[in-house]
Amino acid sequence: MTYDSDRCFLGNLQNVTPEPSKLLDQVLAIALEAGAKILGVYNSDFTVTRKEDNSPLTLADLAAHQHIVEALGRITPELPVLSEEAADIAFETRRQWSRYWLVDPLDGTKEFVKRNGEFTVNIALIDNGAPVLGVVHAPVLDVSYLAALGVGCFREKQARRDAIHARPTHDPPRLVVTKSHRDAELDAFLARVPAHEALSRGSSLKFCLIAEGSADFYPRTGPTSEWDTAAGHCVAEAAGAQVLTLPQWAPLRYNQKESLLNPGFVVIADPAYGWRQKLRLS
Repeated sequence: MTYDSDRCFLGNLQNVTPEPSKLLDQVLAIALEAGAKILGVYNSDFTVTRKEDNSPLTLADLAAHQHIVEALGRITPELPVLSEEAADIAFETRRQWSRYWLVDPLDGTKEFVKRNGEFTVNIALIDNGAPVLGVVHAPVLDVSYLAALGVGCFREKQARRDAIHARPTHDPPRLVVTKSHRDAELDAFLARVPAHEALSRGSSLKFCLIAEGSADFYPRTGPTSEWDTAAGHCVAEAAGAQVLTLPQWAPLRYNQKESLLNPGFVVIADPAYGWRQKLRLS
C-alpha cells in the first residue's frame, strides 16, 4: 500500500507529526506487540484486582498500557497519550490538546477474565475531537481492524490485509449488542426495533462487525468511556458507517468536556435505511 507523504504541523513548527496514513502500520505493530504481552498473562493463572469503580484490572491491562505508551512516545514524542490506565488528567490540560492518542490497552477486561477471547487492544489518534486513525486488535482471535483518514478500512488476519466496508441494510436487519453490559434501558430501546436478528459481542468488536458487513446496527445506551469507543469508531466510519449520539443523533466527539464518559450512541451501517424514523425517535 502506498501512502501520501504529506505531513501535518501541530502548534509549534518544530513538532512535526506524520499524517495518520503514515502512522498506521507502526500503530498496528504496537497493538500486535501489546496483544502478545496480553496473551502471556491470559495463558497464565492471573489474578484480578478491582479499581475504585469496581471494574476489573489485571497485569495484562498494565503491561499493555506500559508498552503502548512507551512505543507511541517513540514514534510521536510530541503527542500526549490518554490511556484508561492513566486517565487522571485535568480537563484544563486536555482541552489544549488538538491532537492526541486515546488508548484502551485491554478493552473488555470482563471478557478477558471469562476467557472467551472477545477482548481487544484499542489505539486511536484524535484530531480536533474526531478519530482519524484507529487500530483494534483481538489477540485471541488473531485478527486486526485498522483505518486511517484518507486511506480506508481494512481487516488483517494471518498477514493478509483486505479492504472492508459496511453493507447496505435489508430486512430483517442484524443488530449487535453488548455482551456484558445489558440493562433495562437497552432492552427498552430494543423493544422499539422492528423485527430483527441479534447477536452479542464483547469489547470494540461490535464496531468491527459493522465495519466488515456482518451486522447493521449497534445501539449502546449504557455508559462507555471515550477510550472504549475511539478506535472502533474510526474503523466503523472509515468503512462507511455513522456513529451518532443519543438522543441528539449528532456525531460522537471526543475531549469536549470534563467527563470522559460518552453519551448513548448508535452505529449505523447504512445511513439510507432510516433508523431514526423506524425507531420512532424524534
